[in-house]
Amino acid sequence: MKFFIDTADLAEIHEAKDMGVLDGVTTNPSLMRVASERAGKPLDFFDHIAKICNLVSGDVSAEVTAVTFDEIMKQGRELATIADNVVVKVPLILDGLKAINALLQEGIRSNCTLCFSPTQALLAAKAGAAYISPFIGRVDDISSDGMKLVQEIIEIYTIYGYETEVLAASIRHPMHVLESALMGAHVATMPLGVIKKLVSHPLTDIGLNKFMSDWEKFEQQSDTPQS
Repeated sequence: MKFFIDTADLAEIHEAKDMGVLDGVTTNPSLMRVASERAGKPLDFFDHIAKICNLVSGDVSAEVTAVTFDEIMKQGRELATIADNVVVKVPLILDGLKAINALLQEGIRSNCTLCFSPTQALLAAKAGAAYISPFIGRVDDISSDGMKLVQEIIEIYTIYGYETEVLAASIRHPMHVLESALMGAHVATMPLGVIKKLVSHPLTDIGLNKFMSDWEKFEQQSDTPQS
């Protein structure tokens, strides 16, 4: 499974990259707003995406802010010129599907976002999306089953041999990551906080504290003069 970080914050991307676990980045307009607020100044969108692309060798999803075919195409083409690893993020709407197919004809890959049903995912795969992004957490938020959505998409894609990669999104906690991995999702994108939670385990902490305590006692014994 590939790990993407869901952020537009350069410091967070650096930290995940230094851990050696980062395969790519997903961004969206909301994350860009947060990154701008943290920076304390307005960010140039295209320049900022270029900086992210320079940080990672894997795919970087940059989202259009249009809802009509012509405008999605215009923005998609512009985004694709930023770097070779840019993937154009397109909403799962009628004009979005048309644009995904048209962009593919021009050699531009897309990440079809805001997916909330397996039939939507089926349409995205048929249109030629490189990635489909089912939003697990947001489905859970309406008392439905986000993980079931991921499972159904994977089953459909496997049955028909679609090459679209399932990118589990809106991940809220480590169990979302674990279940997505067990189901065979190709990618999980998550905030830095969730990546850090994957590292933590109470038995690791207990074991490490025991080792450090015993090592301190060993050093004290070694420093004690022998009679």
